[in-house]
Amino acid sequence: MDAVRLIVTSRRALAGSRGAPEIMTEVWQAQALAQAIGSRLAVFGPPELRGEALGLTELAGRGCGVLQAPDLADGDLRAAQLTELGDARQALMHLGSLLGEVGIALVGMASSADDEATYWQCMEAIDAADESRDRVLEMLRRLADRDQVLPEREAG
Repeated sequence: MDAVRLIVTSRRALAGSRGAPEIMTEVWQAQALAQAIGSRLAVFGPPELRGEALGLTELAGRGCGVLQAPDLADGDLRAAQLTELGDARQALMHLGSLLGEVGIALVGMASSADDEATYWQCMEAIDAADESRDRVLEMLRRLADRDQVLPEREAG
């Protein structure tokens, strides 16, 4: 399945989540998907994105690591369903939105956390989602810079 479809599926699942366990599962799924997309971009993406894509892979992996891995049925791990990136810009724009929504969901969870452990787990996950989103935004900036340079070369 292509990246944008998986991201849209994750956004819908996150929006429809009710209760902490469901939200945490969807946050973990989103980070795992960001990790898979970062990995794919690092290997197959435009050369100017590869360093940032590796960083995204590491940060999203950290985001998964601060959360308990959910007990998913076979075939439910969205990241494993990633077969193609499609348009890198579209995938990154959608991924940035997903990571922003993940941060918002985590802030809500942290605000209503009944125990300190859950609060700090949310804080660490917020930090990882925010840093992952920063990497995505940097990759989008690099693509925009590349697109500005290409027309100048063609005109010259």
